[in-house]
Amino acid sequence: MIALLLRDLRLAVRAGGGFGLGLAFFLIVVTLVPFGVGPEGQILGRIAPGILWLGALLACLLSLDRIFALDFEDGSLDLLATAPVPLEGVVTIKALAHWITTGLPLVVAAPVFGLLMHLESTAYFWMILALALGTPALSVLGTFGAALTVGLKRGGLLLSLLVLPLYVPTLIFGAELVRRGAQNMDTNVPLLMLAGITAAVIAVVPFASAAAIRVNLR
Repeated sequence: MIALLLRDLRLAVRAGGGFGLGLAFFLIVVTLVPFGVGPEGQILGRIAPGILWLGALLACLLSLDRIFALDFEDGSLDLLATAPVPLEGVVTIKALAHWITTGLPLVVAAPVFGLLMHLESTAYFWMILALALGTPALSVLGTFGAALTVGLKRGGLLLSLLVLPLYVPTLIFGAELVRRGAQNMDTNVPLLMLAGITAAVIAVVPFASAAAIRVNLR
């Protein structure tokens, strides 16, 4: 499993889906927003939690189609499906590799992008915590969409349409957690909801993704 994780990390970086792509897209979103809504710091600070979460969500979408596509093209996916290792474990490892190369850099860079958006100083801790809790769910849900569209030509748009509705609860509670943290309000409800969503997704979705892969490989 460790060897598979290291292999996927190397493939993600070589295929252009590594650390730089998601961060560059995140930076573009954060840079363009002030041009659309104006440079007023008060307005930017108010919408910063939602914009930062939306940018992170869209950045995660960029590399979802590569999770299984490369393995499908070279035949490795068939070998993984028949290997002694459970396919659910393979899906989990691939989700972890996607999070390390996409989600984790976004968590680390969030404070810098928060400065650009005039994020309230009291919200930085909550922004990092929300992304750290929520981005794993985005990666795991992404494996489900990638499993459904594996083998389809030009399946990137279909993948986005399938996955985006599943991302909505994480987006809502993640942004709400940051907003409440910035205003020194009670954060227990969005925090527990966000953690619960991530835990449920990690527990259930790998089985659905593995089932979708088996159907597509028949």
